[in-house]
Amino acid sequence: QVQLVQSGGGLVQPGGSLRLSCAASLSIFSGYAVGWYRQAPGKQRELVAAMSSGGNTNYADSVKGRFTISRDNAKKTVYLQMNSLKPEDTAVYYCNVHSTMRRVDYWGQGTQVTVSL
Repeated sequence: QVQLVQSGGGLVQPGGSLRLSCAASLSIFSGYAVGWYRQAPGKQRELVAAMSSGGNTNYADSVKGRFTISRDNAKKTVYLQMNSLKPEDTAVYYCNVHSTMRRVDYWGQGTQVTVSL
C-alpha cells in the first residue's frame, strides 16, 4: 500500500512563509507526476501547483510568483515552498502523486495551513 506522508503547515501571519513536504513510499518515484491541491471551507478542491515527471511545472494564477513546487527523487519527496502568504491561502493542502501510464493516483492525508494575524 503506497502512502504519502505530509508534514509542515500550521499557522502563519500574512506575508510569512511555510514549506510543505510530502514523502512517498514508492519504490521508484521519478516516473510519477506530482502536485499540490488545496481545499478551503465551502469550496472545491483546486490545483495549486504541479510538476511532471520531466520537471515541467504549472501554477494556479493566484499563487504564481509566490509558491514553488519542487521534488527530490532520491528522497521520494515533493515540496511546496509558500512565500508571501495571504489569508486567502488558508486551506487544507493535499499532495498528489499519479501516473497515467500506471493508472494510479495517490493522495496525502492533508495538512492545515492558516494565514492569520
